[in-house]
Amino acid sequence: MLQVLNPATEELVATVPAATPADVDAAVARAAAAQHGWAAAAPADRARLLRRYAAVVDEHIEELARLEVTEAGHTLGNARWEAGNVRDLLDFAAGGVERLNGRQIPVPGGLDITILEPLGVVGVIAPWNFPMPIAAWATAPALAAGNAVILKPAETTPLTALRLAELALEAGLPEHLFQVLPGTGPVAGNALVEHPGVAKIVFTGSTEVGKSIMARCAGQVKRLTLELGGKSPNIVFADADIEAAAAAAPMSFLDNSGQDCCARTRILVQRSAYDRFLALLAPAIEEIVVGDPSDERTQMGPLISRAQLDRVRSYVTDGLDGIRGKAPEGPGFWFPPTVLTGVPEDAPCAVEEIFGPVAVVLPFDDEADAIRLANATPYGLSGSIWTRDVGRALRASRAVRAGNLSVNSHSSVRYWTPFGGYRQSGLGRELGPDALTAFTETKNVFISTEGPAL
Repeated sequence: MLQVLNPATEELVATVPAATPADVDAAVARAAAAQHGWAAAAPADRARLLRRYAAVVDEHIEELARLEVTEAGHTLGNARWEAGNVRDLLDFAAGGVERLNGRQIPVPGGLDITILEPLGVVGVIAPWNFPMPIAAWATAPALAAGNAVILKPAETTPLTALRLAELALEAGLPEHLFQVLPGTGPVAGNALVEHPGVAKIVFTGSTEVGKSIMARCAGQVKRLTLELGGKSPNIVFADADIEAAAAAAPMSFLDNSGQDCCARTRILVQRSAYDRFLALLAPAIEEIVVGDPSDERTQMGPLISRAQLDRVRSYVTDGLDGIRGKAPEGPGFWFPPTVLTGVPEDAPCAVEEIFGPVAVVLPFDDEADAIRLANATPYGLSGSIWTRDVGRALRASRAVRAGNLSVNSHSSVRYWTPFGGYRQSGLGRELGPDALTAFTETKNVFISTEGPAL
């Protein structure tokens, strides 16, 4: 059994049966049977059902949000946004069903066409940091493209996933088309990855686990999308609007208590603006409201678990200088907003993904030095560039090795634009106008016009 704890109180919320390899095997068989009928359905009918699913989710936004607050410790405002994002992803994917077109390619002696066919059964392994939206990133386009989906949520956050599966049935999606199998990674996750009836795995999580999944998929040449870790830079040039950059910096790494692979946890500030930036940043950090995630005024909630709290603490050792905010004491997995200064650029806290409300501030001398520091990790997921110089913004955007960059902002993810990482931050892209094609195979068909009459 899986135990679900409320991260803000440490109280037991629910116990959920953990799937076994036999459960996975049975689910794949059911999914494969359901997928054949779903793929054969008229595109307009699939689109209509997905839009109905989106409408049902919309009717349950508050319920889903409250469930997310309870199991994941997200602030209520964030949780409402996340539930709404699931709705929006389903609507967006539904709009692509009837536009999933092949091509006609000019060739001599005949007609050549391409057909986009669904893969079959897709396995989605979702993380605990954004349980609802990240699960929907893969589930919505995979269903829209004609596939069946088996979702394995994280052990600590299965409740919203289970509820979304119930709402899918309520909306009229075929039984067994979208199944949720809570379980542990080493058991249910491995069984899903290694099952020969699963055509593709979509995994979001740590780079270490992603590498292991990639290796196990290789034996079957299984399709794979990976969204992994990050240590994203927030580059502040001296010509930027320093007040705006400092005001925006806290929530760029404190949102979701820093449990965000896109968190801008490496704040790189040009040396001539360094002291001024820190003077503006300090009060902004100290004023962050940390507390009960169900309170509308709360800006940051707890970490997900005791293990995650211990991990974050291990990076913030005694003697490190910096800026500290406030956090509740007593029950709950609380850690205060923290900015570390004066650390070496190769210190563990400066190059490793902490996945908590901790950032480092590092000075740089010029544009070349900023790019060197920005790229001085094995990751390449996201980042921000603050400058008033348009030429510099474009040069830096091309030079920073990351899949998602923002200029004078911290935006990373929109469901209508592609998302994914360079280097050890992942493989493939999710979201955006091409999301559905990532769940299809391209078949090429040549029809001769010079052969015998049909």
